[in-house]
Amino acid sequence: MTPELIEQYATNFDDAFFLIGAAILGLELLKGFFSGAMKGRELLDMVASASTQIPSLLVEIFLMSFLYLGMVIVADTFVTWQMPITLWSVALAVLACDFAYYWEHRIAHQVRLLWTQHAVHHSSREMNIVVGIRFGPFEGFASALLHFPLVLLGFPPELVFFGIIVVLAYQTWIHTELIGKLGPLDGVLNTPANHRVHHGCDDKYIDKNYGGILIIWDRMFGTYQAEDETPTYGLKRDYDSVNPLSVWISEWPGLFADLRNSNSLGETWMYLFGRPGWQPKSARTGKTLSEQGQTS
Repeated sequence: MTPELIEQYATNFDDAFFLIGAAILGLELLKGFFSGAMKGRELLDMVASASTQIPSLLVEIFLMSFLYLGMVIVADTFVTWQMPITLWSVALAVLACDFAYYWEHRIAHQVRLLWTQHAVHHSSREMNIVVGIRFGPFEGFASALLHFPLVLLGFPPELVFFGIIVVLAYQTWIHTELIGKLGPLDGVLNTPANHRVHHGCDDKYIDKNYGGILIIWDRMFGTYQAEDETPTYGLKRDYDSVNPLSVWISEWPGLFADLRNSNSLGETWMYLFGRPGWQPKSARTGKTLSEQGQTS
């Protein structure tokens, strides 16, 4: 199996889930229009979600190319053994990338600097297929960067990128309310029901269901939550904008304001790398746990 064939498989997989997503979007629009539930604001929210691809793709064209080149250089210089590219190593790479994605995704919710990017994905008050492509400009780069250790473990860079593409492409179809619970599959895979929970800002749903393809990682590490009542989508704080520019940088103004008011290097560090919502002890009076912590 050659690197060129791996690239072709990645393209085919991505294209297949793009078509699945397009079909679901068509059904969502038809259902919304004929039921009268589709409002103008929801359409504007879809436009805002789609618009995030503009800065995201511009960043990826440059930074992802350099990151891949960096992986190749590291693999050629420091890695003494690499897995041969076979069907088994391809499957193992996807599994390893899915495991890495769970932790990368979980960290993105716990580290404020990373949250400034991932919060874009969570800032919509809607749940539809277009939310699946709603990303912060640097989110893809940060995600791929945290998969770098897989190269040091002997995975060829092309397999790592293949795994990343598969894990992300799979998640296209799970951003929808059109598909209900799927029985036993909800216990193994990241399904629409499981991912709706992840996008909920209700206290019981915050910081749950980080898995990409498999939900078993959440079951293993104590972050699984089944869908009970319909979640309330969006950020914990009061944010509901359909202005594309506002959506792209929704978390930056608050971060910059906190950095300006920082009184020490320790506070600056915590504002950047502490949990979203972290405040010095002097500013925490009267806040609930959910107000101090996760803001998704």
